[in-house]
Amino acid sequence: MAGKDKSKVLTESGNPLMDVFRGGLFQALGTDVAGLKRQPLIAIANSHSEFTAGHTHLRTLGEKVKEGVLMAGGQVVEFNVPAPCDGMAMGHDGMRYVLAQRDLIADIVETHVRSQRFDGLVLIASCDKINPAMMMAAARLDLPAIYLAGGPNLYDVRHRSDFKGSIEPDDYESRDTRVATVQCGTCGACEIMGTANTFQCLAEAMGICIPGSSNVPAYHSDKLKYARLTGQRIVAMVNEGLTFRRVLTRPAILNAVAMNMAIGGSTNATLHLPAIAHSAGFELPLSVFDEYSRKIPTLLAVAPNGPWGLTDVWAAGGMPAVLKMMQQDLDLTCLTVMGTPLANVVEQARVTNSKVIPPRDKPFRADGGLAILKGNLAPEGSVIKQAGVKPELLRFEGPAVCFDSEESAIEGIKSGAVKHGDVVVMRYLGPRGAPGMPEMLGVTSMLKAFRISAALVTDGRFSGGTSGPCVGHITPEASAGGPIAAVMNGDRVLIDVSQRQLHLDVPAETLASRLAAVTPVEKETPTGFLQRYRKYVSSAARGAILE
Repeated sequence: MAGKDKSKVLTESGNPLMDVFRGGLFQALGTDVAGLKRQPLIAIANSHSEFTAGHTHLRTLGEKVKEGVLMAGGQVVEFNVPAPCDGMAMGHDGMRYVLAQRDLIADIVETHVRSQRFDGLVLIASCDKINPAMMMAAARLDLPAIYLAGGPNLYDVRHRSDFKGSIEPDDYESRDTRVATVQCGTCGACEIMGTANTFQCLAEAMGICIPGSSNVPAYHSDKLKYARLTGQRIVAMVNEGLTFRRVLTRPAILNAVAMNMAIGGSTNATLHLPAIAHSAGFELPLSVFDEYSRKIPTLLAVAPNGPWGLTDVWAAGGMPAVLKMMQQDLDLTCLTVMGTPLANVVEQARVTNSKVIPPRDKPFRADGGLAILKGNLAPEGSVIKQAGVKPELLRFEGPAVCFDSEESAIEGIKSGAVKHGDVVVMRYLGPRGAPGMPEMLGVTSMLKAFRISAALVTDGRFSGGTSGPCVGHITPEASAGGPIAAVMNGDRVLIDVSQRQLHLDVPAETLASRLAAVTPVEKETPTGFLQRYRKYVSSAARGAILE
């Protein structure tokens, strides 16, 4: 049986004493050892959590996957990994640990599977850092592996009598209704096109899940059906010898880059897709994202870039229908976990609501969801979600107001130090500087709450729900000697998205002399993991991978 050799050592190691000893361990588990000698052993890496809306239902999905594995003639065991919630970590020191946990989760899955000898792997995840972490681990392992998304939730506004069909807060006058647009009414990933749903969608573009499974809402019975099918399919993949890297090729990753532009996906894709690619054995530079942003339109108007939610996308045909509309931009020869090319998915897909999933020639915006900006303030690049920027703000110029932490920036907004037309500069918030590259949702939401029309540039990052002229991922970061460390209050900063420019209006020689005089801020970090992370983490331009 193709692929069964991985777990064979557990029952037939060649050492009779070891086989007897291990047989005793299996006896304690009630394992069918005779069956295990001929059946593939499947592991389920499940990120079920009782503290995360996106993951609270994943235990049930795990049970359905087990049913599918057993139906297909395999044996199955489940283990768990952490599932950090960005929302729970925002606004306090915990946010420094969230991106860092991506690599920790990938390490947990990789090391556990390598040490325990499984033949195939099912990855169940839902939210921001856990999705790419699972994909990174599967790429390193190169076993038969398949991803199962937890699915989106419903925001509570959909349950109100004054629901207008939009989940955007600005479409409602009532305070209670506006609040309901950010309250989770069910389990599942937050309904906007944040990082969680971005990577659930991109899994379909990469072909690493059962086609049509990712956008099924977390609460819908079809999710249970797809979980069972996932369990059945992983056994078949083991029998066929279909390993993860045969599916997750460079063309498949490029399909994901293209679709991230089309769906208006999260800026965090510029961190996670390069990290996944690195785990698969190749590099994905920021220049690729810029190339695709110039030729791929933003097809979908999904919040925070428009009125629709992921439930609307699912009802309109789901990600397969989006792929169908964008097929001219894709490599349809890429293999999927079904053992068939992506062309088969596109052929069978149907659009049932062209308002939500329009034709390619009638997109929400003519340009791609993201743009890569460079200039003397970001020599290696920076990222902006241009799909979330009003056209009149795509060129923004103003005086810098500088802060070295998120807390000081929030206090600056409260005190009136930040005014209309300013460019808020936040630094020492990169992978090494924070450390951990925290999201700046606290600052962007504060600007929105105070109704201040200002831009924001940072070597930190943003929530997938951020909109407006917000430029993140500035590299090199301040802690690595990047020019952002030398910006002073009052310096003029230009953000020009159409020209892909981020420029500091300071002479080169002045900027160089300032940088030479800078003493980098060294933020206190608790003893433990973050100190090791700071030591080994790479630039955001390379995906903030550990080296």
